[in-house]
Amino acid sequence: MCSHSFIILGRNLVFPFQATNVSKKAKEFVCRVLDSNCLSEGSVVRDFELALQKELHLVRKPVAVNSGTSGLHLALIAAGVQEGDEVILPAQTFIASGLSILMQKAKPVFADIQPFTGNICPESIRKKITKKTKALMPVHWCGYPCDMDEIYAIAKEHNLKVIEDAAHALGAVYKNKMIGSLSDFTVYSFQAIKHLTTGDGGAVCSLTEKDEKELLKKRWFNIDREEALPSLLGERVYNSEQVGYKYHMNNVAASIGLANLTDLPLILERHRYIGNYYREHLAGVSGVTLLSSSPDRESSHWAFTILVERREDFIRALASRGVPSSIVHGRIDKNKVFGGLSQGLVGQDYYEERQIALPVHNALTDENIALAVESVKQGW
Repeated sequence: MCSHSFIILGRNLVFPFQATNVSKKAKEFVCRVLDSNCLSEGSVVRDFELALQKELHLVRKPVAVNSGTSGLHLALIAAGVQEGDEVILPAQTFIASGLSILMQKAKPVFADIQPFTGNICPESIRKKITKKTKALMPVHWCGYPCDMDEIYAIAKEHNLKVIEDAAHALGAVYKNKMIGSLSDFTVYSFQAIKHLTTGDGGAVCSLTEKDEKELLKKRWFNIDREEALPSLLGERVYNSEQVGYKYHMNNVAASIGLANLTDLPLILERHRYIGNYYREHLAGVSGVTLLSSSPDRESSHWAFTILVERREDFIRALASRGVPSSIVHGRIDKNKVFGGLSQGLVGQDYYEERQIALPVHNALTDENIALAVESVKQGW
Protein backbone atom coordinates (compact mmCIF):
# COMPACT_ATOMS: atom_id res chain seq x y z
CA MET A 1 0.00 0.00 0.00
CA CYS A 2 1.31 3.47 -0.89
CA SER A 3 0.46 6.30 1.47
CA HIS A 4 2.08 9.57 2.42
CA SER A 5 -0.41 10.37 5.17
CA PHE A 6 -1.59 7.62 7.44
CA ILE A 7 -3.25 7.16 10.79
CA ILE A 8 -1.89 5.33 13.83
CA LEU A 9 -4.04 4.74 16.91
CA GLY A 10 -6.78 6.89 15.41
CA ARG A 11 -4.71 10.10 15.23
CA ASN A 12 -3.55 12.02 12.19
CA LEU A 13 0.20 12.31 11.95
CA VAL A 14 1.90 15.58 11.09
CA PHE A 15 4.24 13.78 8.67
CA PRO A 16 4.73 10.20 7.43
CA PHE A 17 7.25 7.70 8.74
CA GLN A 18 8.49 7.02 5.20
CA ALA A 19 8.37 8.84 1.88
CA THR A 20 9.44 8.27 -1.72
CA ASN A 21 12.18 10.35 -3.33
CA VAL A 22 11.33 11.09 -6.97
CA SER A 23 13.36 13.54 -9.03
CA LYS A 24 11.61 16.25 -11.02
CA LYS A 25 13.45 14.81 -14.02
CA ALA A 26 11.84 11.37 -13.65
CA LYS A 27 8.77 12.08 -15.78
CA GLU A 28 10.95 13.37 -18.63
CA PHE A 29 13.27 10.35 -18.46
CA VAL A 30 10.37 7.87 -18.32
CA CYS A 31 8.58 9.51 -21.26
CA ARG A 32 11.71 9.13 -23.37
CA VAL A 33 11.64 5.39 -22.73
CA LEU A 34 7.90 5.16 -23.39
CA ASP A 35 8.47 6.84 -26.76
CA SER A 36 11.46 4.63 -27.61
CA ASN A 37 9.59 1.36 -28.32
CA CYS A 38 12.01 -0.46 -25.97
CA LEU A 39 10.50 -0.89 -22.53
CA SER A 40 12.28 -4.07 -21.41
CA GLU A 41 15.99 -4.42 -20.66
CA GLY A 42 18.02 -2.27 -23.03
CA SER A 43 20.63 0.45 -23.19
CA VAL A 44 19.00 2.51 -20.43
CA VAL A 45 19.63 -0.31 -17.95
CA ARG A 46 23.31 -0.34 -18.89
CA ASP A 47 23.45 3.47 -18.62
CA PHE A 48 21.99 3.21 -15.12
CA GLU A 49 24.51 0.53 -14.13
CA LEU A 50 27.44 2.62 -15.37
CA ALA A 51 26.11 5.73 -13.63
CA LEU A 52 25.78 3.76 -10.39
CA GLN A 53 29.33 2.49 -10.70
CA LYS A 54 30.64 6.02 -11.16
CA GLU A 55 28.54 7.62 -8.42
CA LEU A 56 29.33 4.95 -5.81
CA HIS A 57 32.98 4.33 -6.80
CA LEU A 58 32.34 0.62 -7.34
CA VAL A 59 35.00 -1.84 -8.49
CA ARG A 60 32.88 -3.21 -11.32
CA LYS A 61 29.65 -2.34 -13.07
CA PRO A 62 26.77 -3.52 -10.84
CA VAL A 63 24.14 -5.83 -12.28
CA ALA A 64 20.69 -4.23 -12.12
CA VAL A 65 17.78 -6.51 -11.21
CA ASN A 66 14.04 -6.25 -10.56
CA SER A 67 14.30 -6.39 -6.75
CA GLY A 68 16.78 -6.64 -3.92
CA THR A 69 15.42 -10.12 -3.19
CA SER A 70 16.27 -11.24 -6.73
CA GLY A 71 19.71 -9.73 -6.21
CA LEU A 72 20.30 -11.74 -3.03
CA HIS A 73 19.22 -14.92 -4.81
CA LEU A 74 21.59 -14.26 -7.72
CA ALA A 75 24.44 -13.48 -5.33
CA LEU A 76 23.90 -16.78 -3.51
CA ILE A 77 23.94 -18.63 -6.84
CA ALA A 78 27.13 -16.89 -7.97
CA ALA A 79 28.69 -17.61 -4.57
CA GLY A 80 28.15 -21.32 -5.16
CA VAL A 81 25.55 -21.84 -2.44
CA GLN A 82 23.70 -25.09 -3.13
CA GLU A 83 21.09 -27.36 -1.60
CA GLY A 84 22.04 -28.37 1.94
CA ASP A 85 24.58 -25.57 2.44
CA GLU A 86 24.27 -23.16 5.35
CA VAL A 87 24.34 -19.36 5.22
CA ILE A 88 24.79 -17.36 8.43
CA LEU A 89 22.81 -14.12 8.80
CA PRO A 90 21.18 -12.06 11.55
CA ALA A 91 17.53 -12.44 12.49
CA GLN A 92 17.34 -8.63 12.58
CA THR A 93 16.48 -8.05 8.94
CA PHE A 94 13.55 -8.24 6.53
CA ILE A 95 12.24 -11.70 5.69
CA ALA A 96 13.59 -11.41 2.12
CA SER A 97 17.13 -12.05 3.40
CA GLY A 98 16.21 -15.45 4.78
CA LEU A 99 13.83 -16.39 1.99
CA SER A 100 16.51 -15.85 -0.63
CA ILE A 101 18.54 -18.57 1.09
CA LEU A 102 15.58 -20.95 1.12
CA MET A 103 15.12 -20.25 -2.59
CA GLN A 104 18.49 -21.96 -3.09
CA LYS A 105 17.33 -24.86 -0.88
CA ALA A 106 20.03 -23.87 1.58
CA LYS A 107 19.59 -23.37 5.33
CA PRO A 108 19.50 -19.94 7.01
CA VAL A 109 21.44 -20.05 10.28
CA PHE A 110 20.73 -17.12 12.58
CA ALA A 111 23.58 -15.55 14.50
CA ASP A 112 23.13 -13.13 17.37
CA ILE A 113 23.36 -9.37 16.96
CA GLN A 114 25.12 -6.61 18.85
CA PRO A 115 22.30 -5.14 20.96
CA PHE A 116 23.63 -1.60 20.61
CA THR A 117 24.01 -1.57 16.80
CA GLY A 118 21.40 -4.06 15.56
CA ASN A 119 24.11 -5.66 13.39
CA ILE A 120 25.38 -9.23 13.30
CA CYS A 121 27.90 -10.15 16.00
CA PRO A 122 31.20 -11.59 14.65
CA GLU A 123 31.73 -13.69 17.79
CA SER A 124 28.33 -15.28 17.30
CA ILE A 125 29.17 -16.00 13.65
CA ARG A 126 32.17 -18.04 14.77
CA LYS A 127 29.99 -20.14 17.05
CA LYS A 128 27.52 -20.89 14.24
CA ILE A 129 30.01 -22.14 11.64
CA THR A 130 29.82 -25.81 10.68
CA LYS A 131 31.23 -27.93 7.88
CA LYS A 132 28.14 -27.01 5.86
CA THR A 133 28.62 -23.24 6.12
CA LYS A 134 29.12 -21.73 2.66
CA ALA A 135 28.56 -17.99 3.05
CA LEU A 136 27.98 -15.11 5.45
CA MET A 137 25.23 -12.54 4.91
CA PRO A 138 25.76 -9.46 7.10
CA VAL A 139 22.95 -6.89 7.06
CA HIS A 140 23.74 -3.21 7.64
CA TRP A 141 20.80 -2.37 9.86
CA CYS A 142 19.21 0.99 8.99
CA GLY A 143 22.38 1.86 7.07
CA TYR A 144 25.02 1.46 9.82
CA PRO A 145 27.90 -0.71 8.52
CA CYS A 146 28.71 -3.98 10.26
CA ASP A 147 32.13 -4.86 11.68
CA MET A 148 33.37 -5.92 8.27
CA ASP A 149 37.06 -6.44 9.09
CA GLU A 150 36.16 -9.04 11.71
CA ILE A 151 33.67 -10.66 9.32
CA TYR A 152 36.26 -10.82 6.52
CA ALA A 153 38.78 -12.43 8.88
CA ILE A 154 36.27 -15.16 9.71
CA ALA A 155 35.38 -15.64 6.04
CA LYS A 156 39.03 -15.94 5.05
CA GLU A 157 39.78 -18.40 7.84
CA HIS A 158 36.91 -20.69 6.80
CA ASN A 159 36.95 -20.04 3.03
CA LEU A 160 33.49 -18.48 3.02
CA LYS A 161 31.89 -16.02 0.62
CA VAL A 162 30.55 -12.72 1.98
CA ILE A 163 27.24 -11.39 0.63
CA GLU A 164 26.31 -8.01 2.09
CA ASP A 165 22.62 -7.18 2.35
CA ALA A 166 22.89 -3.42 1.84
CA ALA A 167 19.19 -2.75 1.29
CA HIS A 168 19.40 0.07 3.86
CA ALA A 169 23.00 1.04 3.22
CA LEU A 170 23.29 2.72 -0.17
CA GLY A 171 25.94 5.40 0.29
CA ALA A 172 27.21 4.07 3.63
CA VAL A 173 30.98 4.12 4.16
CA TYR A 174 33.27 1.69 6.01
CA LYS A 175 36.85 2.79 6.65
CA ASN A 176 36.80 5.27 3.75
CA LYS A 177 35.38 2.72 1.31
CA MET A 178 31.85 2.72 -0.05
CA ILE A 179 29.61 -0.19 0.89
CA GLY A 180 29.42 -2.07 -2.40
CA SER A 181 33.15 -2.06 -3.11
CA LEU A 182 34.29 -4.39 -0.32
CA SER A 183 32.78 -7.88 -0.39
CA ASP A 184 32.45 -10.72 -2.88
CA PHE A 185 28.88 -9.54 -3.41
CA THR A 186 26.82 -6.59 -2.18
CA VAL A 187 23.12 -6.21 -2.86
CA TYR A 188 21.25 -2.90 -2.95
CA SER A 189 17.49 -2.38 -2.91
CA PHE A 190 15.79 0.31 -4.99
CA GLN A 191 12.32 -0.33 -3.58
CA ALA A 192 9.98 2.67 -3.37
CA ILE A 193 11.07 4.04 0.02
CA LYS A 194 14.81 3.50 -0.22
CA HIS A 195 17.39 6.29 -0.65
CA LEU A 196 17.33 5.64 -4.41
CA THR A 197 14.26 4.14 -6.02
CA THR A 198 13.47 2.68 -9.41
CA GLY A 199 9.90 1.94 -8.28
CA ASP A 200 11.05 -1.56 -7.48
CA GLY A 201 14.49 -2.91 -8.21
CA GLY A 202 17.95 -3.66 -6.96
CA ALA A 203 21.54 -4.24 -8.00
CA VAL A 204 24.29 -6.75 -7.27
CA CYS A 205 27.88 -5.56 -6.93
CA SER A 206 30.79 -7.94 -7.42
CA LEU A 207 34.59 -7.74 -7.49
CA THR A 208 35.57 -10.00 -10.40
CA GLU A 209 34.80 -10.21 -14.11
CA LYS A 210 33.86 -13.88 -13.68
CA ASP A 211 31.21 -13.12 -11.06
CA GLU A 212 29.84 -10.16 -13.01
CA LYS A 213 29.38 -12.32 -16.12
CA GLU A 214 27.71 -15.06 -14.08
CA LEU A 215 25.28 -12.55 -12.59
CA LEU A 216 24.50 -11.09 -16.02
CA LYS A 217 23.70 -14.52 -17.45
CA LYS A 218 21.67 -15.75 -14.51
CA ARG A 219 19.46 -12.64 -14.40
CA TRP A 220 18.13 -13.42 -17.90
CA PHE A 221 17.48 -17.17 -18.32
CA ASN A 222 21.22 -18.03 -18.19
CA ILE A 223 21.64 -16.52 -21.65
CA ASP A 224 24.55 -14.22 -22.47
CA ARG A 225 22.84 -11.46 -24.43
CA GLU A 226 26.11 -10.11 -25.81
CA GLU A 227 27.19 -13.45 -27.27
CA ALA A 228 23.77 -14.94 -28.09
CA LEU A 229 22.94 -12.72 -31.05
CA PRO A 230 19.81 -13.24 -33.17
CA SER A 231 20.15 -15.58 -36.14
CA LEU A 232 18.70 -15.09 -39.62
CA LEU A 233 15.56 -16.75 -38.28
CA GLY A 234 15.14 -13.98 -35.73
CA GLU A 235 15.79 -15.76 -32.43
CA ARG A 236 18.93 -15.56 -30.31
CA VAL A 237 21.25 -18.54 -30.72
CA TYR A 238 21.85 -20.17 -27.35
CA ASN A 239 22.15 -23.53 -25.63
CA SER A 240 21.56 -23.01 -21.93
CA GLU A 241 23.07 -25.67 -19.67
CA GLN A 242 21.77 -24.33 -16.35
CA VAL A 243 18.67 -22.75 -14.86
CA GLY A 244 18.38 -18.98 -15.28
CA TYR A 245 15.86 -16.43 -14.11
CA LYS A 246 13.80 -13.47 -15.26
CA TYR A 247 15.35 -11.06 -12.78
CA HIS A 248 16.47 -8.29 -15.12
CA MET A 249 15.60 -4.63 -14.65
CA ASN A 250 13.68 -2.91 -17.44
CA ASN A 251 14.32 0.42 -19.15
CA VAL A 252 11.35 2.10 -17.48
CA ALA A 253 12.65 1.33 -13.99
CA ALA A 254 16.20 2.22 -15.01
CA SER A 255 15.07 5.60 -16.35
CA ILE A 256 13.52 6.41 -12.96
CA GLY A 257 16.77 5.34 -11.33
CA LEU A 258 18.87 7.50 -13.65
CA ALA A 259 16.74 10.54 -12.88
CA ASN A 260 16.82 9.93 -9.14
CA LEU A 261 20.55 9.28 -9.18
CA THR A 262 21.13 12.96 -9.99
CA ASP A 263 19.60 13.81 -6.60
CA LEU A 264 21.33 11.05 -4.60
CA PRO A 265 24.15 13.20 -3.11
CA LEU A 266 21.60 15.65 -1.70
CA ILE A 267 19.39 12.81 -0.47
CA LEU A 268 22.27 11.19 1.41
CA GLU A 269 23.37 14.56 2.80
CA ARG A 270 19.90 15.22 4.16
CA HIS A 271 19.59 11.75 5.68
CA ARG A 272 22.91 12.22 7.47
CA TYR A 273 21.89 15.65 8.71
CA ILE A 274 18.68 14.27 10.21
CA GLY A 275 20.46 11.29 11.76
CA ASN A 276 23.13 13.52 13.29
CA TYR A 277 20.45 15.93 14.55
CA TYR A 278 18.66 13.12 16.35
CA ARG A 279 21.91 11.84 17.83
CA GLU A 280 22.93 15.27 19.11
CA HIS A 281 19.56 16.30 20.53
CA LEU A 282 18.52 12.94 22.02
CA ALA A 283 21.82 12.34 23.82
CA GLY A 284 21.21 12.09 27.54
CA VAL A 285 17.41 12.05 27.26
CA SER A 286 15.94 9.97 30.07
CA GLY A 287 14.68 6.58 28.93
CA VAL A 288 16.46 6.71 25.55
CA THR A 289 19.51 4.61 24.67
CA LEU A 290 21.29 5.68 21.50
CA LEU A 291 22.92 2.98 19.39
CA SER A 292 26.69 2.89 19.10
CA SER A 293 28.44 4.89 16.40
CA SER A 294 32.09 4.34 15.47
CA PRO A 295 34.18 7.09 13.80
CA ASP A 296 35.60 4.60 11.27
CA ARG A 297 32.26 4.25 9.44
CA GLU A 298 29.42 6.43 8.23
CA SER A 299 25.78 5.38 8.29
CA SER A 300 23.45 6.16 5.42
CA HIS A 301 20.72 6.71 8.06
CA TRP A 302 17.83 5.03 6.30
CA ALA A 303 16.04 5.31 9.65
CA PHE A 304 17.19 6.21 13.16
CA THR A 305 16.85 3.40 15.68
CA ILE A 306 16.90 3.96 19.43
CA LEU A 307 16.21 1.66 22.37
CA VAL A 308 13.44 2.46 24.84
CA GLU A 309 11.60 0.80 27.70
CA ARG A 310 7.80 0.52 27.57
CA ARG A 311 7.88 0.73 23.80
CA GLU A 312 4.14 0.62 23.19
CA ASP A 313 3.67 3.57 25.55
CA PHE A 314 6.39 5.38 23.58
CA ILE A 315 4.62 4.76 20.26
CA ARG A 316 1.28 5.95 21.66
CA ALA A 317 2.78 9.07 23.22
CA LEU A 318 4.55 10.13 20.02
CA ALA A 319 1.50 9.39 17.88
CA SER A 320 -0.62 11.57 20.18
CA ARG A 321 1.77 14.41 19.33
CA GLY A 322 1.59 13.74 15.61
CA VAL A 323 4.92 11.92 15.32
CA PRO A 324 5.22 8.44 13.74
CA SER A 325 7.59 5.73 14.92
CA SER A 326 8.11 2.10 13.89
CA ILE A 327 10.26 -0.93 14.56
CA VAL A 328 10.62 -1.16 10.74
CA HIS A 329 11.27 -4.91 10.98
CA GLY A 330 11.25 -7.34 13.86
CA ARG A 331 13.27 -10.55 14.06
CA ILE A 332 12.52 -12.91 11.19
CA ASP A 333 13.38 -16.19 12.91
CA LYS A 334 9.93 -16.08 14.52
CA ASN A 335 8.45 -17.15 11.18
CA LYS A 336 7.47 -20.81 10.82
CA VAL A 337 9.17 -21.01 7.44
CA PHE A 338 12.50 -20.78 9.32
CA GLY A 339 11.51 -23.22 12.03
CA GLY A 340 10.54 -20.73 14.75
CA LEU A 341 12.51 -18.67 17.24
CA SER A 342 16.22 -19.39 17.53
CA GLN A 343 17.41 -20.01 21.05
CA GLY A 344 20.34 -18.34 22.75
CA LEU A 345 20.27 -15.06 20.79
CA VAL A 346 20.63 -12.91 23.90
CA GLY A 347 21.48 -9.70 22.06
CA GLN A 348 18.58 -10.18 19.68
CA ASP A 349 16.18 -10.82 22.57
CA TYR A 350 17.24 -7.58 24.29
CA TYR A 351 17.04 -5.56 21.09
CA GLU A 352 13.72 -7.02 20.00
CA GLU A 353 11.96 -5.76 23.12
CA ARG A 354 13.30 -2.20 22.94
CA GLN A 355 14.07 -1.15 19.37
CA ILE A 356 12.06 1.67 17.79
CA ALA A 357 12.93 3.95 14.90
CA LEU A 358 12.29 7.61 14.18
CA PRO A 359 11.68 8.70 10.58
CA VAL A 360 14.47 9.84 8.28
CA HIS A 361 13.57 11.01 4.78
CA ASN A 362 13.83 14.03 2.53
CA ALA A 363 10.23 15.13 2.96
CA LEU A 364 10.94 15.97 6.61
CA THR A 365 11.41 19.65 7.38
CA ASP A 366 13.61 21.03 10.13
CA GLU A 367 10.40 21.74 12.03
CA ASN A 368 9.35 18.08 11.67
CA ILE A 369 12.54 16.68 13.16
CA ALA A 370 12.50 19.27 15.94
CA LEU A 371 8.94 18.15 16.75
CA ALA A 372 10.08 14.51 16.81
CA VAL A 373 12.87 15.32 19.27
CA GLU A 374 10.65 17.46 21.48
CA SER A 375 7.99 14.73 21.49
CA VAL A 376 10.53 12.20 22.75
CA LYS A 377 11.77 14.63 25.40
CA GLN A 378 8.23 15.09 26.71
CA GLY A 379 8.31 11.46 27.80
CA TRP A 380 5.89 8.56 27.64
